[in-house]
Amino acid sequence: MQVLIIQHVSQEGPGLIAEIFSKKGWKLDIRIMNQPGAILPKTVADYKAVIILGGPMGAYEEQKYPYLYQVEELIRDAIERRIPVLGICLGGQLIARALGATVKPNPVKEVGWYKIHLTEAGEKAFLFRDLPEEFWAFQWHGDTFELPEGAVLLAEGDTCTNQAFAYQDCAWALQFHPEVTPIIVSYWTEIYQEELIDFAGPGAVAQLKEETKRLWEKNQEVFSRFWANFCRLLDV
Repeated sequence: MQVLIIQHVSQEGPGLIAEIFSKKGWKLDIRIMNQPGAILPKTVADYKAVIILGGPMGAYEEQKYPYLYQVEELIRDAIERRIPVLGICLGGQLIARALGATVKPNPVKEVGWYKIHLTEAGEKAFLFRDLPEEFWAFQWHGDTFELPEGAVLLAEGDTCTNQAFAYQDCAWALQFHPEVTPIIVSYWTEIYQEELIDFAGPGAVAQLKEETKRLWEKNQEVFSRFWANFCRLLDV
């Protein structure tokens, strides 16, 4: 089985996705778009699934990052072919944008761990099967997506309402990051330290690392179940 992973920048990799999928023996075709010579396939016909990761750019910055137009085309190609496509943070926003919905700044920025609440539809969705109705998830974003026409809201947040939606049972957009590990969060706190301190003030780096250690121990099973559900969707 071959899965296409679109990675926008080298510092924001697949994390848990690579760990779990590699254990299953699946081949991961990871396209890191800020590396010299990086290109995207013209179609997703040869893939079992497509996963689009997060990144520091805006989903609406296609003129600055022209390859984003192609990402949106691949999203529509996947949906037309009924090939599962899942987007995380920027990836989720690109799915929304590919389907004609608006991506815009959220009233407040979210950086750190926030409560996610499943909607009634989310509780019934296979992707969230056996997950608690409420759980902590990692966030690092300033933008949010509106729901495309025909999409179903699966999860909500307190300070950013739209956290997950499904479209035609083959596309899923997430605002939160179910792929991160404590190592990834620690790395991000260092490389994006200036942004983090600007958001939460002095001491924010140590505070977020400690919060991550505490919440990861309580919630890592939640993320393992989430990815196990996604794997089962591909096995069908």
